[in-house]
Amino acid sequence: MIKSLRIVLASGLLAAAGLIVTNNAAAEDKVVKVGILHSLTGTMAISETSLRDVLLYAFDQINASGGVMGCKIEPVVVDGASNWPLFAEKAKQLLEEDKVSVTFGCWTSVSRKSVLPVFEKDNGMLFYPVQYEGEELSKNIFYTAEAVNQQATPAVDYLLQQGKKKFYLIGTDYVYPQTTNLILYKYLLLHGVPVENIGGGLRKDADGKVISAGKYVPFGHTDFQQIVADIKQFAASGDACVINTINGDSNVPFFKEVVAAGLTPSDCPVVSFSLAEDELRSMPTKDMVGELGCWTYFMSLKTPENAAFLKSWYAWLETENYPGVVKMKRAVDSPMVLSYDGVYLWKAAVEKAGSFDVDKVRAVLESGAITFTGPGGKVTMQANHHVTKTVYIGETKANGQFKILKEFPDVYGEPFQLKTLDAKLAAGK
Repeated sequence: MIKSLRIVLASGLLAAAGLIVTNNAAAEDKVVKVGILHSLTGTMAISETSLRDVLLYAFDQINASGGVMGCKIEPVVVDGASNWPLFAEKAKQLLEEDKVSVTFGCWTSVSRKSVLPVFEKDNGMLFYPVQYEGEELSKNIFYTAEAVNQQATPAVDYLLQQGKKKFYLIGTDYVYPQTTNLILYKYLLLHGVPVENIGGGLRKDADGKVISAGKYVPFGHTDFQQIVADIKQFAASGDACVINTINGDSNVPFFKEVVAAGLTPSDCPVVSFSLAEDELRSMPTKDMVGELGCWTYFMSLKTPENAAFLKSWYAWLETENYPGVVKMKRAVDSPMVLSYDGVYLWKAAVEKAGSFDVDKVRAVLESGAITFTGPGGKVTMQANHHVTKTVYIGETKANGQFKILKEFPDVYGEPFQLKTLDAKLAAGK
């Protein structure tokens, strides 16, 4: 691997230029600067540090094979620190001081929405890799993330097929869980689930219109005793399940309380949308066997592409020397793979455009001609800045991996769901 990469940590150590030339003793190397914007500290670090790591791995892999249009990728890594206004400041630094050609980053929707005006103002390009609520489309963001129709609604379809009739919605108190659960509330109504069978409560505006469904907790919340008691009572009928959109390290005390209360997947399965193999390293997985996940990648996929990726990833971990990268007991999950996919989609678009210019690269990405077959299968960038990919339902195993139960191939990413659901409900369909 190429170890001459320098990570510029929020310092402006190099001259501000998107494409710069540095002189070595032996040769002159062309360099393109690329931003990494993730929480490396705070409540979201449990999830986001691994996205930094896999991006560094992808850059090293590309540099070892000749770079992008003959240019070595030089990562500029900044820490959003689980602080949403700080994300905007760091985005401004990356674009205006470091002059990066592209940025890969953000996890929470609130961090993405914080940086969005900065990327639009400065005409930057952000690749966003984490499942989200949709209802957004920016010309400056490419969403390799799972849209709601690539995670939440397929999971509900699966649970309905399994005979579940009651759905308890719980999440962290911010835009992604609130909007996703509002979509799921309408989706459940459309599929014949009565309001009384949707647990967690309803939030209404001054006119009595439902604006969100479910129970919400702050980031970093740790006391789930009463909430889990409510879930246990809700599930007493035996036909219930939980839709979990809790983000960050609050998942650890939530599931510990679920286990302590004696709730099992056979009683009331929990399907989680922000909990995957990486987070399961910190969880009591031996007590979670049978709990569900829905993603567009599972580490247990038996494909040549996934096998090659994992072999190369673990070899890189043995030899890399970046500060802060944990080497032991590492796992790979869907947000990591979607980050990795995004790098290769960007690389392909740059090379097809023959330029790092944001407008030229955007036009190529919007053409629908850019694909990449990665660890989770083939992904194709759509004109609407979302990605066509395969969706998988899996159940947790004792070793923190997932047994794949069902797959939905080539699901087209549809970011806008609410208007469609409202129209169908109004039509009585």
